[in-house]
Amino acid sequence: MLNLVNDAWIPVRRRDGSRTVIAPWQMADDSLAFPDWPRPDLNIACLELLIGLVFLADPPRDAEDWEDRRAPDPDRLRDRLARFAPAFELMGDGPRFCQDREAFERGVTAPNPPDMLFIDSAGGQTIRNNADLMVKRGRYPALDPALAAMALYTLQAHAPSGGAGNRTSMRGGGPMVTLVDPGQGLWPLIWANVPDGAPAAPEVLPWMRPTRTSEKGQQVFPQDAHPAEALFGLPRRLRLVGGEGAITGVVQRPYGTNYAGWEHPLTPHYRVKPGADLLPVHPRAGHFGYRNWLGVVARRASGDDTARRAVMVESWHERSQAHAEVIVAGWAMDNMKPRDFTYSRAPLLDLPDELAERVEGLVGAAEQVALALRAALAPVLAEGEAREAAREDFFSRTQGAFEARLAELTAVGSDPEAVARAWLDDLGRAALRIFDAHALPGLGDRDIRSQQAIVQARRNLAATLAGHGKAGQGAWHALGLTPPEPKRRRA
Repeated sequence: MLNLVNDAWIPVRRRDGSRTVIAPWQMADDSLAFPDWPRPDLNIACLELLIGLVFLADPPRDAEDWEDRRAPDPDRLRDRLARFAPAFELMGDGPRFCQDREAFERGVTAPNPPDMLFIDSAGGQTIRNNADLMVKRGRYPALDPALAAMALYTLQAHAPSGGAGNRTSMRGGGPMVTLVDPGQGLWPLIWANVPDGAPAAPEVLPWMRPTRTSEKGQQVFPQDAHPAEALFGLPRRLRLVGGEGAITGVVQRPYGTNYAGWEHPLTPHYRVKPGADLLPVHPRAGHFGYRNWLGVVARRASGDDTARRAVMVESWHERSQAHAEVIVAGWAMDNMKPRDFTYSRAPLLDLPDELAERVEGLVGAAEQVALALRAALAPVLAEGEAREAAREDFFSRTQGAFEARLAELTAVGSDPEAVARAWLDDLGRAALRIFDAHALPGLGDRDIRSQQAIVQARRNLAATLAGHGKAGQGAWHALGLTPPEPKRRRA
């Protein structure tokens, strides 16, 4: 039906805006810009798949080899990928791409609809309870083979928890994906994120052997498999069902591979406390702004072992001194439920320790002021989503100011104290404007106690900005400023 190495099946957008469909080896064409699937999660997973194919077939040996081979070479890539074609059949009696080796779909009279391959599709219990508000049912009664293949890979790479025995991806459900983008088209984007290594054999792929199942809690550690399995994991035991040129169903069995101890090269990681195990970062719902940059696009100062940028983000500084951005994407999940798909771009920052500490201070001060704003709004907004939305608004309004202060801080001859005080002014203006926008309309119609509470809340917020109270002192200390002495109470 479809061979994912030999056949043209990947929709892409050219740099001139036109669209075409390519085979994987054609990614090494400097006229291409980006994948062009109908969903952003498929585009991100497609980039991961292409990176994985190059890592399998023809990775750079080291930084020097990476630099020597930056120019696209489609013919070389086609030759290197050819031996992997038998492992990338979507259907058939032999090994199938991203599917269990055992043909357990035979004899199943009612397979799941192919809709289940999408993370934001409703599960069986959700449908039975008629609870599919944010997730959807019945959107894809049949899929063309190319779309099914991409959805299948996306699910295996990002799989959320899916009921008893249905394993999450190696990075847990809905991992954060970070990709270095030099901004020069598809091939430079792919090549920037291929780890160093040596060419592998098709036999290293997990669907080329019986599945390592996990009925008794068995786990697969990095030393148990080839590094390429990070990009070709098989946590779900799935088999596609198709006919007449379309995929019409999916059969699933529980207890696929349970991965443990892996550090995925395209995902940042963190530790709950120094010395604890590394855990993959997962995006939160909402805008990915400067308060999320630390440990993702900007490294923390040396000695901080609690956050680590993705391996390939870190590797960029060893390979190149050129400017690059980081694509940040992933599903924000609430256990099994998708909340939001994050897709953002941020500058890749390589800062010396002193500047890294000062950037952490800018973010830390903003966090303190945001907490003070949230508390000040208590007389006006109910606890929960309304106040959280005001806090999100605060970070959104200060995004531009943060980027401007960051540029000042990293400029030659900068005055860090002046930048810190200017940033404090930025935070104060944003916080007071948001407070006033919520508190002042209709103030005269409130009872006297409510008016007094609102006036006092504004005073408290202003005092925080002036360096008083726990939050105020925390903000000033984060910026390296000495807060004013507390005023003595009158006897």
